Amino acid sequence: MPRRREVLLAGLATAGCTADAPPLQGGWAGAHPERGHRLRGELPQADGPLRKADVLIVGAGIAGLACARELAKRGVTDVALLDLEDQAGGNSRSHVVAGSRCPLGAHYLPIPGTAAREVNELLHGLGLARSHLGRTEWDERHLCHSPQERLFIDGEWHEGLLPPAEDDATREQYRRFAALVARAQREAGFAMPTRRARWSAVHAALDAQTFAVWLDRSGLTNNRLRWYLDYCCRDDFGADAAGVSAWAGLHYFASRHGFHAPGDETAEREPVLTWPEGNAWLSERLAAPLRDRTHLGRSVLRVTEHKHGVELLAWNEAASAAERWQAQSVVMATPLFIAARVLAAPPDALRQAAGQIRYAPWLTANVLLREPLLIRPGLPAAWDSVRYGTAALGYVDARHQSIDPTPRPPLLTAYLALPTSQRSELLTQPWQHWARVVTDELAQTHPDLPGKVERADLCRFGHAMSIPVQGLRGSAALTALNEARGRVVFAHSDLAGYSVFEEAYTAGVEAAARLRL
Repeated sequence: MPRRREVLLAGLATAGCTADAPPLQGGWAGAHPERGHRLRGELPQADGPLRKADVLIVGAGIAGLACARELAKRGVTDVALLDLEDQAGGNSRSHVVAGSRCPLGAHYLPIPGTAAREVNELLHGLGLARSHLGRTEWDERHLCHSPQERLFIDGEWHEGLLPPAEDDATREQYRRFAALVARAQREAGFAMPTRRARWSAVHAALDAQTFAVWLDRSGLTNNRLRWYLDYCCRDDFGADAAGVSAWAGLHYFASRHGFHAPGDETAEREPVLTWPEGNAWLSERLAAPLRDRTHLGRSVLRVTEHKHGVELLAWNEAASAAERWQAQSVVMATPLFIAARVLAAPPDALRQAAGQIRYAPWLTANVLLREPLLIRPGLPAAWDSVRYGTAALGYVDARHQSIDPTPRPPLLTAYLALPTSQRSELLTQPWQHWARVVTDELAQTHPDLPGKVERADLCRFGHAMSIPVQGLRGSAALTALNEARGRVVFAHSDLAGYSVFEEAYTAGVEAAARLRL
């Protein structure tokens, strides 16, 4: 999401650094980038016994878990899931700081539309929703509590993340963009999952240009509108309007509830489901029935398809030993660039798609404070807080949804999506360096924060999100992978060209139907 490092306050260069303050506690949590880098070395020899399953699923993220769940519904239970991390869930995993749950990645799920049939079925099955008199009723305990979002601009906190329109020119730009989104919804059609909307020449034309270029050609140049649209693109796609296609920029709004200019009486707050641990609430419930079939800490190094089955070579991180697996079929529920490296004979479509996709590095920081922050003018503390003008994504209050009345110190989860040029820095700089980057950014709205930081636990993802660059959504290679059938099939949000829960879950369910058993 950030396209550049923010210029930071010089006087806040060290997190929590005062003459008598204890050293900052914390460290890296959740992800192990070095495990994925095993693919760069020579393949080890596996001398142990051959392990077997009917179906192997490589990757226990949302897509892999969804695929295993769907296979179980179809009566296929001899399934083994392998994942290189020590916790299932992929980008939807959790952490604990000072006894409190908090997210390591995705932290909310918008109420899905009717096109997301599989996700709606899941949410009903988990008790989050029920059908009553032809309508869906949501369990309000899991809907985001108010106030939901706030933006720090003009010296105070304002409700919502859309910057206030300070003049007629800004209001006109907001109205014009709202009209163009509504027109795109009517004339082209958008849905989530994206492949539920028929691809047309209109979509292709949007996909062929960047969102920034489309906005310029549409005369949408207002600074406040453009900052907000950059923020939205970084939030879902990991890059700003200049880095994603116009199809993606419009899809963000047109596949959901549209864009509503200030004063629009039809506008309603978009309801979202969220939990203290973020989307780990969902991934943990998907993973629980599969616990006996999930093998964590396994770095898959090679998958070889044969005439009558597949063989797999994995590295057991805990045992420091190679393992051999054999199955009738395999589901590659990994980012496509990983699948292209792991498969001994990757299909041409996979090579092409992997070459097209660009990934956003991602940093999440759970920051524990010793005491509450000073109150700033405007809206009181909300679930999601963002500063206008920044390239960072702000922070969520990990305790906003908690119904436990016990007083506890604040726990903030801050998010940064970095430009690809900073991937190496993310993986090589110590955690203290990135803790300073995060706390210095937060200090722009909370000058008292650095002196109140007790602990910072950070999680880094070198390839967190697929960026829907121009030309990616209409890629023939992606279409081929989405339709592939056989012993080796693919299931990942990469197949949609961008990374959200609805796409990942649906990809997993659909992969189960395409698998040769």
